[in-house]
Amino acid sequence: MKKTYRLYITGRVQGVWYRAWTCETATRLGLNGWVRNRMDGSVEALAYGEEDALKKLAEFCHNGPDAARVDDVFIKETDDNVNAGFIQKPTV
Repeated sequence: MKKTYRLYITGRVQGVWYRAWTCETATRLGLNGWVRNRMDGSVEALAYGEEDALKKLAEFCHNGPDAARVDDVFIKETDDNVNAGFIQKPTV
């Protein structure tokens, strides 16, 4: 079953290639959506696809790339629409 998850990742997740890593990971899992930095130092991602793949992405996000230190990953299921592909968006 396909769903959409919004993920908020906190910790040392900016300036450590977290967005690029998320794009690569989500694409490898067959997900669509986007990822962006937030002004508060967190990272936000919106991902759409099969629920199993979304759960794997959330699990992987708890670790992130080698230079990251993830404190927490908050997940919210949503009805937001996403475009095909997985991209980096500007900071908000």
